[in-house]
Amino acid sequence: MSISDFRKKLTAPILWGNILAMVLISVAICFAAWQLMDDYTHHGEHIAVPDVTGKFEASAVYEIEQHGLEALVVDSGYNKNLPPGTILEQNPSAGSEVKSGRMVFLTINSSSAPTVIMPDIADNCSLREAQARLEGMGFKLGEVEYILGDKDWVLEVKCHGMPVMKGDRVASGSTLTIVVGSGNEEDNADSLDVEEEYILTL
Repeated sequence: MSISDFRKKLTAPILWGNILAMVLISVAICFAAWQLMDDYTHHGEHIAVPDVTGKFEASAVYEIEQHGLEALVVDSGYNKNLPPGTILEQNPSAGSEVKSGRMVFLTINSSSAPTVIMPDIADNCSLREAQARLEGMGFKLGEVEYILGDKDWVLEVKCHGMPVMKGDRVASGSTLTIVVGSGNEEDNADSLDVEEEYILTL
């Protein structure tokens, strides 16, 4: 191929037309990708998350969706001062600036308190140890009940007047009664002697 032929091909309109078409197509592809990316990421768009705490689940989900967001219940808790089915917590928090389509995670109030497995307390620890363990688990403690037995040794644990055994499930926050030994064995022995004397006189 001669130099003149090469120059003719180099300056041919079809060649430059193809190059121009390729450039235009590349620009169009880049612009479309940039536009799609903006639409996908909602660039520059900010939505304030509504406050739905304390509202019932259906109302909370509806309000969140009305703001262009999505809602999902992911956990439950318990607050005796709020009706069951109301929202206890939300994430992101109310007022947070997010993009549309963002998921708002909700914690809903359960209809009953969570339960706790009763540890091995009865006939296995002292009063002080039992008080520390049970309070640490979230239980409330009523007045200590004393009966005959080794002084300050836990003999039984009650809830609503009923004995609670190791492994039983008890509602968290319940009030428990610890039954311990009074250590008054001599008094009990005297009462037994009186009872025996009474029986002998019959």
